[in-house]
Amino acid sequence: MAKTSMVNREVKRTKLAKQHGTKRDALKKIISSQDASYEEKMEAAVKLQKLPRDSSPARQRSRCALTGRSRSVYERFGLGRMKLREATMRGDVPGLRKASW
Repeated sequence: MAKTSMVNREVKRTKLAKQHGTKRDALKKIISSQDASYEEKMEAAVKLQKLPRDSSPARQRSRCALTGRSRSVYERFGLGRMKLREATMRGDVPGLRKASW
């Protein structure tokens, strides 16, 4: 099990990314625009920097839905490798089975 504080931190980052997502997108559009003046671009860059750091989607990390483990998580299933293997052995994951040859 992952530390509860780490899982809670990830929940906070997800919430902040949703909250500030439209504002971030608008500012990034201004910064990358060909029509905007240099002053407008610099002003947008400063506003973007003043947003909370955790509101960036790049700071989010995928976690296992059952254990909260952050490494070796299969996005398709939302589970870590160990829990995915256990679920596969029980037959809980349709279309997935242990390889044998």
